[in-house]
Amino acid sequence: MLTRQLREVKERVDQACRRSKRDPKQIKLVLVTKEVEMSRIEQAYELGIRDFGENRVRELLAKAEQLPKDIQWHFIGSLQTNKIKSLIGRVVLIHSLDRIELAREIEKEAAKQDQTVDLLIQVNTSREETKHGFKPEEVETAVSEIIKCGHLNVRGLMTIGPLTEDQERIRESFCSLLQLRDRLKQNFDLDWHYLSMGMSSDFEIAVEEGANLLRIGTAVFGPRL
Repeated sequence: MLTRQLREVKERVDQACRRSKRDPKQIKLVLVTKEVEMSRIEQAYELGIRDFGENRVRELLAKAEQLPKDIQWHFIGSLQTNKIKSLIGRVVLIHSLDRIELAREIEKEAAKQDQTVDLLIQVNTSREETKHGFKPEEVETAVSEIIKCGHLNVRGLMTIGPLTEDQERIRESFCSLLQLRDRLKQNFDLDWHYLSMGMSSDFEIAVEEGANLLRIGTAVFGPRL
């Protein structure tokens, strides 16, 4: 079943790329393994997936110890400052830099370990109170502070679409992240390569609006038990 579900997700990505005149090779799937059994992660690995994402540091570290070492781990959840030390050097990308205090703490620990940390700035484009992230109008000021941290490497932006069936609201949320990224490109000479947006319920809209990192869990692994 996992083989079929992964194939279907890839086909839907391809279709969204055709609609938006994009190259599917630009899109990377990050399979979210929260509460997913090891055997199913191993199956996805055997099918060629190398990018996996976790919401919790402890779960990520436990799985990384047991799974192949060429897996590229992404941290996609809300990061507590007391977990930073054990995460640095273990992930290729932190998707969820959502406050200046966190940036400073990552910088402090990265400097101790002589590491450079790649990360994305999380933006609350839907302005929902339940979501983490900078408000869109706060991001430029935040970037001005983050770039003072010599061990942090900003690679782009992340957002979570609104919890709604209103596709226009979802599209607006993703479109605003793309527009924000384009403005930031003009003002800050940073990478800005990644737009991490789109999950199982809305990834096709995200692709149409410029996403190149999709965080997919349920659509491939099925509902969590």
